[in-house]
Amino acid sequence: MTQMNPGWHGTTIIGVRKGGEVVVAGDGQVSLGDTVIKGSATKVRRMSPGGHEVVAGFAGSTADAFTLLERLEAKLEAAPGKLQRACVDLAKDWRTDKFLQKLEAMLIVTDGSALYVVTGAGDVLEPEHDVAAIGSGGNYAAAAARALMDGELGAEEIARKAMAIAADICVYTNGNLTVEVI
Repeated sequence: MTQMNPGWHGTTIIGVRKGGEVVVAGDGQVSLGDTVIKGSATKVRRMSPGGHEVVAGFAGSTADAFTLLERLEAKLEAAPGKLQRACVDLAKDWRTDKFLQKLEAMLIVTDGSALYVVTGAGDVLEPEHDVAAIGSGGNYAAAAARALMDGELGAEEIARKAMAIAADICVYTNGNLTVEVI
């Protein structure tokens, strides 16, 4: 049996909203099986479609994620300032379009107020506890961030500490971070 996915695996992306600030952070590791191919990939992007700033982070296939980011940008240009609508429209297309259905990635998206996880299953999820995380180390980062939310730390410090904890636990996550604050 031929494997369509060659074994690319793992990353950690986290979104934290606290004190009027939203941060999206992602590690830089790209792995193929048990081998690190690259340690400094950028998996968090800032976009300004229609003049409205948006930050998105992705986990999964890079080519698939870029395809989704381009589609999201087009949706945001068609509906400037309406992030939720653009995410729902992207999720609908992703779920129903035969080409997009094959894409293997997940997104965390924010405009500085709303924070969403968008999946190929048609989900547009807003986290209950102001923390969203995806990827192989996502559960570790989310747990760490939720534990830190009640303290004095700001959103960026929480995201950085949570990512450091995830990198210590998940072998597919490193400490080389890209951090975007909005």
